Amino acid sequence: MRSLKFAAALLAAFALPATAQEAAPSGPTAVPIVRTVPDAVDTPYPGGTMQLDIDASDNLRGVYRVTQTIPVAPGTGSITLLYPQWLPGHHAPRGPLAELVDLKIYADGRQVPWTRDPVEVYAFHVDLPSGTRELTARFLHTSPLQPVEGRVTMTPDMLNLQWEKVSLYPAGHYVRRIRVKPSLTLPRGWTAAVALDGQRASGSRVSWDETDYETLIDSPVFAGAYFRRWELGGKVGLNVVADDPGFLNLSSQRLGNLAGLAMEAQAIFGRAPFDRYEFLVALSDRLGRIGLEHLRSSENRLKPASFVEWEKLDWGRNVLAHELVHSWNGKFRRPEGLWTPDYRHPMQDGLLWVYEGQTQFWGWVLAARSGLQTKETVLGMIATSAGFLAEEPGRDWRSVADTTLDPIVAARKPKPYVSLARPEDYYNEGALIWLEADQVIRAGTGGRKGLDDFARAFFSHPGGALRHSTYGFDDIVAALNSIYRYDWAQFLRSRIDEPGRAPPLAGIERAGYRLVWKQQPNSYDQARMDDDNSLNLYHSLGISVDRDGTVTDSRWGGPAFEAGIVTGAKIVAVDTLAFSQDILKRAIMRAAEGGGPIDLLVRRADRYETVPVRYDGGLRWPWLERQGRKEPAPLDQLLAPRRNASSQ
Repeated sequence: MRSLKFAAALLAAFALPATAQEAAPSGPTAVPIVRTVPDAVDTPYPGGTMQLDIDASDNLRGVYRVTQTIPVAPGTGSITLLYPQWLPGHHAPRGPLAELVDLKIYADGRQVPWTRDPVEVYAFHVDLPSGTRELTARFLHTSPLQPVEGRVTMTPDMLNLQWEKVSLYPAGHYVRRIRVKPSLTLPRGWTAAVALDGQRASGSRVSWDETDYETLIDSPVFAGAYFRRWELGGKVGLNVVADDPGFLNLSSQRLGNLAGLAMEAQAIFGRAPFDRYEFLVALSDRLGRIGLEHLRSSENRLKPASFVEWEKLDWGRNVLAHELVHSWNGKFRRPEGLWTPDYRHPMQDGLLWVYEGQTQFWGWVLAARSGLQTKETVLGMIATSAGFLAEEPGRDWRSVADTTLDPIVAARKPKPYVSLARPEDYYNEGALIWLEADQVIRAGTGGRKGLDDFARAFFSHPGGALRHSTYGFDDIVAALNSIYRYDWAQFLRSRIDEPGRAPPLAGIERAGYRLVWKQQPNSYDQARMDDDNSLNLYHSLGISVDRDGTVTDSRWGGPAFEAGIVTGAKIVAVDTLAFSQDILKRAIMRAAEGGGPIDLLVRRADRYETVPVRYDGGLRWPWLERQGRKEPAPLDQLLAPRRNASSQ
């Protein structure tokens, strides 16, 4: 029995010869770590196909009730069940283990005890009675009911079922070698969308064909009371659930933009790695925020009115382009350290500047080429990213390479001084580095080639049943050199590995634009501020404030920071006038005209203090501005449609 073996291993570890015990110094000694979870090997799970049945009908309480049946091979004396820990697309160990509750395990219908591993707490050891043929695990996954508890995945009107949260799997095997047959019970009248095959419905119960556990985890479900589906062409479908049926209206022109997104993606990347692709979209402010990639689908949440107020909410749709790109870059082609045989094996994030950085680049490009977003909005997104990086103090000490470890190091929690700590800059600085690479290729080939050619050569699927293809740094360099000979190793290493470099503006400048500062926000910044009633003064006072004056960010070394204003402080008054965002902006303009310091009455905890902030640089927001007279500029050419996508 596993528990007896575990105890024996511990006793053996402590069984020292008498002379050694007498010579040992007094005081505690380390408890040996005994590894009892088997590593995954590339062999089939011998027991047979698991049955996974989820009852998600309790949308009042937000509870998923799980019944999982796991056949057992003859002669098996013990089994270790794992809860997924290292989740694809999260780049970190994010499995919500605390939400697995009320776990009971049965062997051939009779309840048996389980033991959680004391070191690998995502593992559950079960000793099996002799002759056990079938193991059944019953447990609950309690979805958070409010954001403070975690991401909300079930509301009264919709759900986002992610199979890794509601299942266990037997240790010791590659997850692609474990078979499973899933089913799901929904609230009455709901419709489900998923990239699994063989969907069948019987009343409120939906089931699918048998598949492997890796494919199951990569195939989440969106379901809801208010649902609509559109075909976009190219074997791509758009599946939408909404808080209200009125949000499920999409004009033919906007449907054309979304269809153009699929067309433009395939024009860049060539043969798709999917036989079909399902956009899963929630138009909701109740379901938790998400943008997550999968090989044959993506999970996306947009503002509820994103389809019916297309122009107003233009700023928030880029996630659709970004996640579609990931089917090629991140799911099919994957850095060698980010492919793992199971969800216990740690991921190595060092090439996220390709996985996410180049995807960010193509997300910008695809959104503009297809009309998913206007060119003005995309230029604003690039300007906002470049402006932040141009004045980010954390770039002096921390490299882009080191930020690729931030999903593990920081677990994506809020940071006290994000500008000094650096966020996950491999996204946006990575994208700007790839923009520069594109311009190097275009300049070197007289405009005949660009990063489009690299993408088609590197990410296009060769055909057949190949599911994943991994790569390393040398493969990236070789592929770039096959398009245009250059010292790509030095180009990439210097920009990715070295801290303290100049801001990554070379690609923008090579592409015929430059970063400039204006007294008005670009359209992207303005839309974001309007949406959440905030005022972003990062490039002037060095703070962001919400509607009531609470400071939500303070730039390290900025004027407000130097005056002692930090996150959480509340600006009560500006130059003796009650705070409003407009009054604060007017005070900044007055100071720029020689009006002296800006006096802020600030409350922090139970203390009030008048703080003079010395700043006379005026209001500043980043923009991209055309250089020269050449029409069109290289960046304009890059963002121009390649296929007959709908006009913007």
